[in-house]
Amino acid sequence: MSRYHAVVWLDHTEAHVMHISRDEVEKFTAHASDKHPHLHHKRGSTGAGHRGEDAAYFGEIVKLLDGAHEILLVGPGSAKLELVKYVHKHHAPMADRILGVETADHPTDAQVVAHAKQYFIAKDNMLGKASGLR
Repeated sequence: MSRYHAVVWLDHTEAHVMHISRDEVEKFTAHASDKHPHLHHKRGSTGAGHRGEDAAYFGEIVKLLDGAHEILLVGPGSAKLELVKYVHKHHAPMADRILGVETADHPTDAQVVAHAKQYFIAKDNMLGKASGLR
């Protein structure tokens, strides 16, 4: 299967990485090393209330994106933006391949793939090039 287009739905606990072509979808899943991402602070405690970067989790997502030339990131919270920062810091050549970052609650994988296909087709139409997804 060609690995030209990929979409990732992610939150702080898991990521669904899908390589898509016109007729096929290849799906992978990555899981965060900490299954309980929410921090609870007691009154008077120090700290910003944010988790640190989960390098192992983001590194696994990057590995699963190997070969993708155009990437769309979607998800409900800040994990997608944290992944973008991680990519810029640790895998800079991949940063230019991330074409979009969008908010999406908890759609099914099929809904994510359908949205990604529409996204990539519209982008290709704007640039005047043929899309491999039609």
